[in-house]
Amino acid sequence: MLTKTSGAEDYSILDTGDEKDFNDLTTLASAICQTPIALINLFDEKRQSVKSLIVSNIAKSALEQSFSVPDISAEQDILIVEDAASDERFLPQPYINEKDKITFFAGVPLVNDDGVMLGSLSVIDRQQKSLTPEQINALKIIAKQVVDKLELRKKAIVSEDTIRELRYSNLFMQKFNAMAAHDIKNPMSSILLSAQSLKFRLQRLQDADCERLADLNISSTKRLMTLLDDMLAYSKSPSLLLTKKVKIDLHELLMAVVGMVSIPENFTVILPEEKHSLYISSVAVQQIFINLLTNAIRYNDKAQGRLQIRFREDDDYLYFEAEDNGIGIDKAYHEKIFNNSFTLKIADRFEKKGSGIGLSTVKELIKALNGKIVVKSVPGNGATFYLNLSKK
Repeated sequence: MLTKTSGAEDYSILDTGDEKDFNDLTTLASAICQTPIALINLFDEKRQSVKSLIVSNIAKSALEQSFSVPDISAEQDILIVEDAASDERFLPQPYINEKDKITFFAGVPLVNDDGVMLGSLSVIDRQQKSLTPEQINALKIIAKQVVDKLELRKKAIVSEDTIRELRYSNLFMQKFNAMAAHDIKNPMSSILLSAQSLKFRLQRLQDADCERLADLNISSTKRLMTLLDDMLAYSKSPSLLLTKKVKIDLHELLMAVVGMVSIPENFTVILPEEKHSLYISSVAVQQIFINLLTNAIRYNDKAQGRLQIRFREDDDYLYFEAEDNGIGIDKAYHEKIFNNSFTLKIADRFEKKGSGIGLSTVKELIKALNGKIVVKSVPGNGATFYLNLSKK
């Protein structure tokens, strides 16, 4: 049999002051049951705490100090004592005085959905009486409302704790990103300076082929450093994905993506031939296609791999298609692959397994741009990713 438990402790409400919501419920219980006294009593394993007490013609402080609610088990719908003077559970009670002694008592247990006893809602009178079935039912309904308010309070506390943890986590990640960006940019700056020095020497030696390689090194390093700065800025303020839009040439942006990825000799990337000028978050689009291109390469089992990117637009949206001829994806996983940390548990062409972060991040980026992404695929026949991004 359950009686008093430590359940109320989890609600951070024991020994707290009056609250209007709870006082309104005790007032309602007193009025419906026509008793001069009503109270909400909460407890843990060590103590009782009166959360709300409505009294008339009795000193409130005296009643709080002199009266202890008898044990009510969680299995009971209601405990009714019509004559407390003849009930042994009330005999030890130090009555206030002969005139104001407690005679009638009715209490409903406050039990949460887990079956944990939190306290009770009670009505008390100084004379013998009984409750009608309608009054009993109303008292039970009010008790349920008390529990509901306690649950809302608990959820609010959990939400506040979660928000604090998220704020701390975000602050930590911002600091970590700043440190990581600094640590990465230092060697990249050295690489850039070395490549520029190498180009200067190659120019003196008139080695055109090596000079072109140095130029490629320089341009790639500059693009990576710009991308790193943009990613750091977005990590500090994700709203920049929507507010920091720039005019870009789609072909140039996709060529930059291709330049950032190591593409095998037996893999071909086909880009849209037409010239398109877009007004959008460039770093977000870069990240999306870096991921799609990387996956198309990793999960391709054909002698000649291929990724073709197509584009069209209307007044409201930009539409992209990224079609590869890789291993394909079973229909059962067409939605799951966008879930965080979900992987197909298969190794890529380099015998490495995915982390399940890439496509979920792509989906979140597209969602931030007010867009959607879906995939159509048949195992063995590649996959086509369909993206639409809002122009607004």
